[in-house]
Amino acid sequence: MDPDSTPDTWYPVAPPAPRKGRGAVTNLQGRYEVDQREAFDDGWQHVPPGEGSGAHEGDAGRDGEGAGAGDFAAEETPALRTQVFEERAKSILTRNQSPDIPFNVSLNPYRGCEHGCIYCFARPTHSYLGLSPGLDFESRIYAKINAPELLAREIAKPAYEPEPIALGVNTDAWQPVERDLRITRRVIEVLSEREHPFAAITKSSLIERDLDLLVPMAQRQQFMAAITITTLDADLARTLEPRAATPARRLRTIRTLAQAGIPVGVSIAPVIPFVTEPDMERVLEACAEAGATSASYIVLRLPWEVAPLFEGWLEAHFPQRAARVMSRVRDMRGGKDYDSSFSQRMKGTGLWADLLKQRFHKAVTRLGLNERRHGILDMSAFVRAKTVREKPQLDLF
Repeated sequence: MDPDSTPDTWYPVAPPAPRKGRGAVTNLQGRYEVDQREAFDDGWQHVPPGEGSGAHEGDAGRDGEGAGAGDFAAEETPALRTQVFEERAKSILTRNQSPDIPFNVSLNPYRGCEHGCIYCFARPTHSYLGLSPGLDFESRIYAKINAPELLAREIAKPAYEPEPIALGVNTDAWQPVERDLRITRRVIEVLSEREHPFAAITKSSLIERDLDLLVPMAQRQQFMAAITITTLDADLARTLEPRAATPARRLRTIRTLAQAGIPVGVSIAPVIPFVTEPDMERVLEACAEAGATSASYIVLRLPWEVAPLFEGWLEAHFPQRAARVMSRVRDMRGGKDYDSSFSQRMKGTGLWADLLKQRFHKAVTRLGLNERRHGILDMSAFVRAKTVREKPQLDLF
């Protein structure tokens, strides 16, 4: 042993390993945390080469590169249990004025999302809670248990100006916890009772559970849906969005909704260069065949902590092409990881963004998508408050 060697030379910190069923490979600190932490191996977990590491010689990760653990003990990463916390929200409707988004009002019954999509633009919102946008975002879920009551109260106000509500834009309204809590269903019940139009976007087949409410609303032009599909590759989807429905199951959901008479579109979001981008035309073809009548796409967005989280995911799953992917992302963002400018953040800029736009529109035209206009929801039947039967006044004596 060289006495001048530093501990870091002998005991380098192994790169983080993916966890089964989770998208993020780290619990990256949120940008508002005061104390900064970094991993350091003091040698206690170090195993010299050939001494019981448990790793087989020649083990390699995706793309032919090893996991990078080197001489470290290959220990099974423990499963990360999902925790659900009840939250009593103070308000439930969020308003925006972005020209990039086709809605002004949105409602999200949950904060955090167990689907664990590594690219999720909503991950940084967990920083406001003092939590990590990484593993915390997908394993520490906050359920707004009073969402239906807040909604009913809000849309009953005399000053409320009704307009279509977008459901589940930040975090999926039908994520796994909804199966038991049924907050989203109760929200839909309020909207159905008041005949208040809304649109929803999801990756979950659980939306089929609520067809008894959604179909009548669709018949009255009060509901439309979009299903997000990034790729048809089930293995890729398992690492990219580990707890969402499989691509095949989402296609079946499109077919189910379409056959029930619900206008349904596909959102290819995000398009990731050299990862999901080659699959774009095939996704559009499969969705059109399943009954989708409209389509849209969004280029990969990496705001705030999403950038280092996504880069960590690339290094864990696609180490040989990670630099190439990030270089192409920066080509579309003016040399940066992300450009939040209106009119640019959704589609990017530059030659590659223009070529992607041309590919998308040619495929949409060939498949006959976006020919029928379903974007107008009928607000004329909205009922501001439920009809309450008058109760007779009770006698004092």
